[in-house]
Amino acid sequence: MGAVPITGVSVVIPVYNSSETLDLLISRLKPVLDECGGDYELVLVDDASRDNSWAKIQQLGQVHKWIRGIRLMRNYGQHNALLCGIRAAQKPVIVTMDDDLQNPPEEIPKLLDRLGEDADVVYGVREKERHSPYRNIASQLTKWLLQKSMGGHVAQNISPFRAFRTVLREGFSSFKSPYINIDVLLTWSSTRFQSVVVKHQSRQAGVSNYNFRKLIVHALNMITGFSILPLRFASWLGILFTFFGFLMLAYVIQQYIVLGVVAQGFTFLASSIAIFSGAQLLALGIMGEYLARIHFRLMDQPSYTVRESVNE
Repeated sequence: MGAVPITGVSVVIPVYNSSETLDLLISRLKPVLDECGGDYELVLVDDASRDNSWAKIQQLGQVHKWIRGIRLMRNYGQHNALLCGIRAAQKPVIVTMDDDLQNPPEEIPKLLDRLGEDADVVYGVREKERHSPYRNIASQLTKWLLQKSMGGHVAQNISPFRAFRTVLREGFSSFKSPYINIDVLLTWSSTRFQSVVVKHQSRQAGVSNYNFRKLIVHALNMITGFSILPLRFASWLGILFTFFGFLMLAYVIQQYIVLGVVAQGFTFLASSIAIFSGAQLLALGIMGEYLARIHFRLMDQPSYTVRESVNE
């Protein structure tokens, strides 16, 4: 299907300790948006950076009126900052990307061209990852876990570099939770996802704020926050060990009836108790995770809180 004309683009970028790259990011982004045609804006969401990123955003906002800045009260995380920027966007199409220039702004037209009548969301799939081996392993594990929430085809192609129709945010306009995944929320509004291959460059400055541990924690938060897979796992685990218990009972009865031997041994009994107790505690722990999330939802904890803004 052909591309739909783009009348306006909002580029949303979460910012965290990236004062060194913002000038270069703007200098490369503006000519690309000029060539795309139509109206455009840049929404920079400062996720409580520890450097002078907010001062840099204020400076850029004074020079370029098409740049809007939002500063959050504290560090909420990348997806929370993205949600803030997405809700603040004013153009028909939203493009999200990282602040480290690993996703070249020059690749944005590829996403917009693919955003046709058969696609509401387009991901930029990297032709070659330029992360450390541990980061790549964690990213693959995250995608595998998200498959259970989003579907295999979509989850395999997700990336922070995405373009989608702004109207899709209506599907999660009332969503409020400290646990957020933008990709899962987008599936609440549409199933028409596509992807294109884009370049992936090395980080221009600084170091990544994501490490192996943070990625794993993020993946586990998402799988328990947007999927019932762990609960089903607990159910199947209970069924498995119940079946195992019946096999043990059948073995004891068979030994007594056929051979006239009464099963003995403290080790055998202690091992059985440990196995079943462990399974029960695991199931209780999984249910506890879901109860904790219900607790936080009932507290009505916000996804983010804005401290101040520029050009709003």
